[in-house]
Amino acid sequence: MKNIIAIAVGGAIGALARFSINMQAESPVGTIIENISGSFLLGILTAYFLIRLTKEWLRLGLGVGLCGGFTTMSTLAFDSVFLFQMESFFVVLLYLLITIFGGIIFAFLGFFLGNKLAEIQINKAEGTE
Repeated sequence: MKNIIAIAVGGAIGALARFSINMQAESPVGTIIENISGSFLLGILTAYFLIRLTKEWLRLGLGVGLCGGFTTMSTLAFDSVFLFQMESFFVVLLYLLITIFGGIIFAFLGFFLGNKLAEIQINKAEGTE
């Protein structure tokens, strides 16, 4: 039950954060920001939690809930169709390339950062900075 509650709370927070960004930045720019930063955060969390074991409800609440509620595949699909109707195929292709490859690159960067953060914390705990 803790896992379900953590995912629900994380998802609500992620969805509210996504909504807030969409109010500040017009689509598709907001969607790019959400998906790339969400991929970065998920990369950090994944690497960190691989090294620093933590409670399952926390891992699920932040990863599945928060990051899942914050990033959005449905808006990516909608923005792609909308851009195809209103702009050119080149604009759609550029949007998809930035979103997909940007997300992957930032997930890797986040993963490496999360790895380093976990290692630093382990070294501090062991007193071997």
